[in-house]
Amino acid sequence: MKKQIYIVGLILFGLLSCVQKHTKDKIESNQSRIFHYNNEPYLIKGICYHPVPKGSDQRSFETIDQDLELMVEAGINTIRVYEPIDDIDVLDKINSAGLKVIIGFGYNQNGNYDILSGSFIDYVKKYIDHPSILMWELGNEYNYHPEWFNDDITNWYKALNESAALIQEIDKKHKVTTAHGELPDALALKMTDRIDVWGLNIYRWDNPSELFEQWEKVSEKPMYLSEAGGDSYMTITKQGYEEGFNEKAQADANAKILESIFNNREVCSGVTMFSFTDGWWKAGDTDTQDIGGWAPNSSGVPYDGTPNEEFWGIVDIDRNKKETYVVIKNKYKQTLTEY
Repeated sequence: MKKQIYIVGLILFGLLSCVQKHTKDKIESNQSRIFHYNNEPYLIKGICYHPVPKGSDQRSFETIDQDLELMVEAGINTIRVYEPIDDIDVLDKINSAGLKVIIGFGYNQNGNYDILSGSFIDYVKKYIDHPSILMWELGNEYNYHPEWFNDDITNWYKALNESAALIQEIDKKHKVTTAHGELPDALALKMTDRIDVWGLNIYRWDNPSELFEQWEKVSEKPMYLSEAGGDSYMTITKQGYEEGFNEKAQADANAKILESIFNNREVCSGVTMFSFTDGWWKAGDTDTQDIGGWAPNSSGVPYDGTPNEEFWGIVDIDRNKKETYVVIKNKYKQTLTEY
């Protein structure tokens, strides 16, 4: 009899453990903080994408088929682009691959679907019904550049809010977001109440966890990390990582960053990691991969505090997978999207 009770006890313990294991990934959340698409919670497992070939400084989609194949393999569900994709064939391919895209609009792009001219709304009208569109993004880190707005950053916040309102007048399906550098201050939040979802470009070494606590205190809106991650070049030897090309430093940093993000899904709706491919156009000669480059507020780049702008890809410019590709693939595929 004691043996039977013992066996029954083991079975019940096993069942309870299974239930606990299954529910562990369920998130107790304030639903207003969770990004929704088509009325369903949507966890962004994304990548920033600006493919520029060797010898060029202009974006090209000549490798879109290969790139999408690599993205799908890595479990990526969202692409973030810095300028509109005015090519229906490319958007169709993104959709056919099962991915969504966050379309970014710049402020002054010489009237090419930009905010200053107001022509961005023409793009919204043109592609509003395309199934690949996830969100409309207005600006990237413009809070770091008041000099672009007559040295008065409120000029940008006004333009941002007015542009968001204009989109919302004609599009009730897609959310409007922005990519803000770091945690927005009280002025930014007050002046941009029409923003639906906040994207934050965050470089806080390999642990952004404090950010999520800070966000909870200042806003109840959905947020995600529109940029995060490390590069694969160490300017100096530090924290056990050798100077020079160092894929392990990048892979280790990105693993910890993603762990923090996905452990805080009740506040953070995911990330578009920076970035898909190395960009040889950012520093020095476009025909060679150069160290250096510059980015605002970048002292938190792991593990050397230096943004080596041409080494940030999860694949190199020839589409060879780096160590971090495997890390991101494992993290994205192992993380449930349920809330």
